Amino acid sequence: MNGRSNFPISRREFARRAAIVSAVSIVHAGTLPLDSSLPASAQPQTQAQSALSPESQAEAEARYQAILASYGSRFSEAQKVELRRLCSAAQPPLDRLREYTIENGDGPALYLKPLVAREKKPEAALPPQGASPSTKKP
Repeated sequence: MNGRSNFPISRREFARRAAIVSAVSIVHAGTLPLDSSLPASAQPQTQAQSALSPESQAEAEARYQAILASYGSRFSEAQKVELRRLCSAAQPPLDRLREYTIENGDGPALYLKPLVAREKKPEAALPPQGASPSTKKP
């Protein structure tokens, strides 16, 4: 082939979209408590929003706008408020993850160690068949 894959998006883009869709499905399913008593503009900033750097706030807002651009018509106003909160709450772990420096030759932090069924111990205590431990040749 000419080096290009037949897929329209890269693996990284697919993973990013999958993460966004999973976050949206959690909000859409209504599994999170929603406080619809205050409109979006009247809700106070959470600690996660106020503790973010301007770059992180811009990234969280861009993530929020990207979700709204794709799925905005599916959300109620209360869900949009919760979605904004989730985008801001997801930013600090992302910032901590990005601070961790790795080199190209670094191995994975965790290795897969599958559980293997233990083999039976050889029965060394038992003598071979036909011979008994009490009979010794003189």
